Amino acid sequence: MINTLIVLIGPTGIGKTELGLQLAKQFNCEIISSDSRQIFKELQIGTAAPTPEQLSVVKHHMVGTHSVNDYYNAYEFEQDVLKLLQERFQQHPNMLMTGGSMMYVDAVCKGIDELPTIDAEVRQHVMDLHEKEGLEAVRGQLKMLDPVFYDQVDLKNHKRVMHALEVCLMTGKPYSSLRKNTDQKRPFRMIKIGLDMDRETLYQRINKRVDMMVEEGLFDEASQFYHLKNTNALNTVGYKEIFGHWDGEYDADTAIELIKRNSRRYAKRQLSWFRRDKEISWFHPQSKNEIINFVNQQLELV
Repeated sequence: MINTLIVLIGPTGIGKTELGLQLAKQFNCEIISSDSRQIFKELQIGTAAPTPEQLSVVKHHMVGTHSVNDYYNAYEFEQDVLKLLQERFQQHPNMLMTGGSMMYVDAVCKGIDELPTIDAEVRQHVMDLHEKEGLEAVRGQLKMLDPVFYDQVDLKNHKRVMHALEVCLMTGKPYSSLRKNTDQKRPFRMIKIGLDMDRETLYQRINKRVDMMVEEGLFDEASQFYHLKNTNALNTVGYKEIFGHWDGEYDADTAIELIKRNSRRYAKRQLSWFRRDKEISWFHPQSKNEIINFVNQQLELV
């Protein structure tokens, strides 16, 4: 039997967790989370982490495995998951990976270039530059050190711009010179399923989910980590907007509306990213039987 990784992806708030549980039970799979924030054990509400009940139904991996004090990146995720798959495929011919973190999904499916671990001093320098002088100052340094990548990167994506500058400063080499951008061959088959729905319904779901997070105690959860607001783990939608409120930039109601807006924008970016992968077959999240039939057909192919 051919080892198969079923990859279930889609934008935030579309229902991947619940459908993933149903598919995992249907195909006797264990679940690997490819959510870059659910890895952090302290962040439960703001990451919509699986509940204890959901975790008890199907064995999950890469959920709550690290602390917010840890630095973790897509390359480390790739290595950890490939090792995990090699191990678990001995008992389960099929595994299910689900989540919406674009770089994490691509790291496992396509491979990612090994880049250096950034030391705390370099990371703090770039964060201080961004905080004191703004993104334009970070862009300026990146343009000077790596004009090739500067012309390629989304200059509004502060995370990518800042990370590229970190690599340049850490290695003394242009970030672009370290990127190979070649897909890696994997010793297993992949079946990629994408979830999508009309934008109005998706955005309503996202708004409702944010309201539920607030009711469940998102502000209280965020208060525990205000002192870590500049770390990579907390520089994410749902927390950074609350930190902005506590920094006196706007009131609590505005923070909630910003979380909704930024979550909707993130969903749009996720869909744009995944749409470029022609190996993904797209379904409505309520088309469970259609998805099951599709997966069965693919599993029967040799």
